[in-house]
Amino acid sequence: MRLIDSHCHLDAPGFDGDRAAVIARAKAAGVATQVVPAITAASWPKLREVCATDASLHPAYGLHPMFLSEHRPGHLPELRTWLERERPCAIGECGLDFFIEGLDADAQRHYFDGQLRLAREFDLPLIVHARRAVDQVIHALRRTGGLRGVVHSFSGSPQQARQLWDLGFLIGLGGPLTYPRANRLRTLAATMPLDYLLLETDAPDQPDAGIRGQRNEPARLADILATVAELRGQAPEEIAAQTTANARRLFNLPNPDLP
Repeated sequence: MRLIDSHCHLDAPGFDGDRAAVIARAKAAGVATQVVPAITAASWPKLREVCATDASLHPAYGLHPMFLSEHRPGHLPELRTWLERERPCAIGECGLDFFIEGLDADAQRHYFDGQLRLAREFDLPLIVHARRAVDQVIHALRRTGGLRGVVHSFSGSPQQARQLWDLGFLIGLGGPLTYPRANRLRTLAATMPLDYLLLETDAPDQPDAGIRGQRNEPARLADILATVAELRGQAPEEIAAQTTANARRLFNLPNPDLP
């Protein structure tokens, strides 16, 4: 089986000591490809360097709403330059976060809307963070129009998921799905159309139930796959094939099985 980790922060400092070993363990677990989204403009150069070390790593560049204090107005024009020069697989991680107190909502919308416009201009998919802000994200996507992408670590309702699918967006599910009390997520994973699902780890964050409280890493994607397969009563190979095809299609990723 070939798996794609559609959301992994492999450039995070927590991987600086053993990054090559982490990549090797991921490949041994069947994770053939990783999409690595950025969080701040200051992180873009390191992310580029990390992804250049291995062909299985694909960068995305963006401005994460949780790091609002590190963003400056000039970072949006700078992002345009990076998109023109680097031609990444996506824009992100971007979005809205109304869970953390003290994050200016208007400033978040400014940077999010700017990235939505760039995604439409460059015809790139978006990697969207939406925490306690799914309705607001849907409104922004609908207002801009002509977009596609994934809402990662989805935590919304089935109705919100359907609205996202209608807008051309997939949903990413990862570690939180593996916890027995995550009833709404587990029901969604069991019943949703497989065409709209991406698997992710969000490593080093959001560890699955098997490594609660520990550093997460992309090799754990196999455990998330196993949970989805169990919930759906389907073969893991079938889930892997479809979610990998979904990720390749969305991010325009190469297929190593083809010449």
